[in-house]
Amino acid sequence: MAHDFEVRSSELLLDAPIIAVRRDEVVMPGGTTAYREVVEHFGAVAIVAVDDEERIAMVNQYRRSADRRLWELPAGLLDIKGEDELTGAKRELQEEAGLAAADWSVLADIITSPGFCEEAVRVFLARGLSAVPRMDAEGDEEADMDFAWVPLDEAVDRVISGDILNSIAATGILAAYAVYRGGRKPRSVDEPFELRPTAMAARRPGPDLKKL
Repeated sequence: MAHDFEVRSSELLLDAPIIAVRRDEVVMPGGTTAYREVVEHFGAVAIVAVDDEERIAMVNQYRRSADRRLWELPAGLLDIKGEDELTGAKRELQEEAGLAAADWSVLADIITSPGFCEEAVRVFLARGLSAVPRMDAEGDEEADMDFAWVPLDEAVDRVISGDILNSIAATGILAAYAVYRGGRKPRSVDEPFELRPTAMAARRPGPDLKKL
């Protein structure tokens, strides 16, 4: 029988605008307890937007933790109280790429760093693209963001070569390749995103969950 990793207690160690850190006391096999630190997160969405020429919309953005610019998919936090994942994805696609899409589906749900962080991301496939007014950038890094259309096959090559390092982008690109070249079928946007974290959103009143 699988062990039940019961949480005996939790202590909030850090509460910052986009993350929090808590320490859980967890019952281990044999009855002992151990402490595990968990980085809390809002969850996020990312979009593989593919045009009629099978090119992917990508952005190049500075990431302080990596101290470098990374090629990524349009993406963003689920940091608006009560906002569903599809609405968040549509907002991020317009904000970062100046695009809208007529056809939406789900490519993948992923946990980015399960060893210590509860961040989970729903990766959408967006097709039937059209240009729309791009929203004003809200963050400092977004104001310095570059944009490019990358052919699907080239994007896969760049994942394999190590040029595309962002794990969410790599997952989305390879999943899109499986759809376009391997005949796989993406999932419905109506499928519940059961991995979406809830702890931070439940503690904060909103509507902007980044406000402490």
